[in-house]
Amino acid sequence: MQFNNDKKNKLKNFFNNLYFKNHNLNPIKVKRLVVVLSIVIGLFSGLAAVLLKNTVFFTHDLITNGFVFDNSNYLYLAFPFIGISLTVIFGTYILRDNIGHGVSRILYAISRKHGRIEPHNTYSSMIGSTLTVAFGGSVGLEAPIVLTGSSFGSYLGRLFKLDHKTVMILIGAGATGAIAGIFKAPVAAVIFSLEVLMIGLTMGSLIPLLIAAATGASVAYFLMGSEVLFSFDLTEGFYIKHIPYYIGLGLLTGFVSLYFTSITLFIEGKLKKIKLKSVKVIIGGVSLGVLIFILPSLYGEGYEFLELLINNKVDGLVNEDLFSLSSSTLHLLIFLGLILIFKVVAMAITMGSGGVGGIFAPSLFMGGVFGFFYARLINLLPIDSVPEKNMALVGMAGVMAGVMHAPLTGIFLIAEITGGYELFTPLIITATISYLTIMYFEPYSIYTKNLAARGELFTHHKDKSVLQMMTVESHLETNFKTIDKESTLGELVKVIATSERNIIPVIDDDNNFYGLVFVNDIRNIIFNQDLYDKTIVSNLMYMPDPVVSPNESMEEVAQKFQETGHYNLPVIKDGKYLGFVSRASIFSTYRKLLKEFSQE
Repeated sequence: MQFNNDKKNKLKNFFNNLYFKNHNLNPIKVKRLVVVLSIVIGLFSGLAAVLLKNTVFFTHDLITNGFVFDNSNYLYLAFPFIGISLTVIFGTYILRDNIGHGVSRILYAISRKHGRIEPHNTYSSMIGSTLTVAFGGSVGLEAPIVLTGSSFGSYLGRLFKLDHKTVMILIGAGATGAIAGIFKAPVAAVIFSLEVLMIGLTMGSLIPLLIAAATGASVAYFLMGSEVLFSFDLTEGFYIKHIPYYIGLGLLTGFVSLYFTSITLFIEGKLKKIKLKSVKVIIGGVSLGVLIFILPSLYGEGYEFLELLINNKVDGLVNEDLFSLSSSTLHLLIFLGLILIFKVVAMAITMGSGGVGGIFAPSLFMGGVFGFFYARLINLLPIDSVPEKNMALVGMAGVMAGVMHAPLTGIFLIAEITGGYELFTPLIITATISYLTIMYFEPYSIYTKNLAARGELFTHHKDKSVLQMMTVESHLETNFKTIDKESTLGELVKVIATSERNIIPVIDDDNNFYGLVFVNDIRNIIFNQDLYDKTIVSNLMYMPDPVVSPNESMEEVAQKFQETGHYNLPVIKDGKYLGFVSRASIFSTYRKLLKEFSQE
């Protein structure tokens, strides 16, 4: 044991002495350090991505060995419940923390926790997602692995005591390396961090992302070869005459994205109201099992189903479902329609009942299925024919652009996984229109909706982002002398004589807040000793408007200062006096953080 402690101490001292003989680092050394850490993070994220994909594959293969739907379909009822139960047991009793909603958790950490992501997320989300997805949870593995990479980046940033902006960049590097490792799409991975995680687009932030992306993708290529999640050879190119169909696809995928977001938030919201985890797991596990029993294509991520569909290998896909429909065009469309309706339901139930996963894969799945569905409908009409494979691939970008509010990520991801840019123009058309369509109805993505509602969203807007990093609690000033409302003017004068401030809060013995006495307001009577025993503080005080709650965002507080012109505002919680926030203190912190964010 002593030997292990000595090794840990030596390792810690090595890292501390590498660049931290003092905390005032040379900016050149910081940049060099960030480059080195980006390589390390890219390696870790790429390895984690490969490990997770293979672990899920082999776990799924192990538990479904010899599993044939025709004579073993009852297992579809059991597997999802088992997977969600194991995931909840792991999180509740072993880890003792919530490990769901990977990307939203990253955004919250950036916005409200100064980039601190719990160290256990470097492995816990991988374990949780393996248990969920391998047993049939209808979610993706991308968000958990993004959280894994980002957690490692956060850990290294805090280990080396780097500033908040640099920690954010390392978090983005972790996410970038993870996406690059999963899809072998380094450009899309970089854009994902810029669009979704809202890492600032400067050379100081872009270079680490590029390094992590190249490293993560290289690790994946080295360990897994040139095979990727999707392997598509485009048999038809882009034709100008098909532009109207891609415009229509963009409009419709925008509405599909709206359905995706609305149903997900609705179901998760309903399940969140169930306080007993055991009840939630039973409801979610049984419901998901029934859905997968009826439509086995909802099992797991769905990439295998999607690849068969896009390559037009539909024989047998329709016959998988409980009703054993024929593979005619009508039955295929009915089948795909049911898949489109219930895939989102299955995904939301999985995550809402305690499963671990993300919406990345389901959005690609929905986009591919809808694009194929849309193209097959068009080809039934006697007006024209469109390439179904191309429409399916472009549909994937359309739904991703709408659900994640990340059109560039969708465009470049599909362009990269198809091995070329022949579809670049239709990808741009469809993704842009889908994004504009959903933005008309829903200004926030599925990742940011709840964070924005709570005022906890970090954005590209530097002013708002800096204010989001500040809290009322950290700026609370308590050096104000207080007085009881039944006190006399004479007693108030004694308090003023020892006070450093010109505002006196009026409270009682239980700290209930009644108002303020502003010294300038009583200056005309303060030296009139005849009034000292006759005048009561309650007759001199006034109730300020507005007051501040400790739970308010700093953006709301700044707005109150701007509207009122006051220099100090009282902080009140449930009628109790806590202290004051001052305009000068907030402005000082704001300038310091803004300068830090503006440095290249």
